[in-house]
Amino acid sequence: MFTGIVQSVGTVVALEPRGGDLRLRIAAPGIDVARLALGDSVACAGCCLTVVAREGQEFTADVSRETLSLTTLGAWRVGQAINLEPALRAGDALGGHLVSGHVDGLAELIGRHDEGRSLRLRWRVPPALARFIAPKGSVALDGVSLTVNEAEGAGFGVNIIPHTQQVTTLGALVPGARVNLEIDVIARYAARLMQADAQG
Repeated sequence: MFTGIVQSVGTVVALEPRGGDLRLRIAAPGIDVARLALGDSVACAGCCLTVVAREGQEFTADVSRETLSLTTLGAWRVGQAINLEPALRAGDALGGHLVSGHVDGLAELIGRHDEGRSLRLRWRVPPALARFIAPKGSVALDGVSLTVNEAEGAGFGVNIIPHTQQVTTLGALVPGARVNLEIDVIARYAARLMQADAQG
C-alpha cells in the first residue's frame, strides 16, 4: 500500500523489451535505494512495480504486457520523469489516502489555469470510472494523492498547490497529457456493495 505522497521524481534510464514485456531501470535520487529489498514494491507514476534488482541510486522492475497496455508505461521513453513512492512501512505517516498502486484507467488533462498561487487542473476520465469520483473525495493521478474539487459528467477538477507543483511531475503537464488514474478504494467497494444490494 501507498499514501500518494510522492517522495522523489525519478528518471527512466533504460528500457529493455523482453518478449512482449519490458524491463525498466529507474534512477531514484530522492529514495534510499539501499533500503529497498528485492521483491519490495515502488509506486512508479502510480503503478505498483516490484524491485527485481538495485545498484547505487537505481532500481530495476519488470512490467507485464497487461500493465503496458492499460497504463502510460507503454509510452515511456528514456529520460521520462516519474513520480516515485516506496511502499508503506509499519509506523510510516499516512499523509494522503490509501493507494494500492493498481491503476484503474487513464485521465486526460483538458484544461489548466492559474488560481491564486495554485494551479487548477481539469481532467476527463472514461465514463465507467467517472461515477467513482465525487467532490471532496480522493483520487491518485500518476501516484499523487489529490482532493477532488468538483465533478460533473466525465470531468473533474483538482488544485495543485505550489509544493506539489515543485515535487511532482503534475505541474509540467499540458492539455492532452494522459496520466494513470486510481480511484479511491473506498468508492470502489461502496459501489460494489450497492450493486450487490440492488441485485438482492
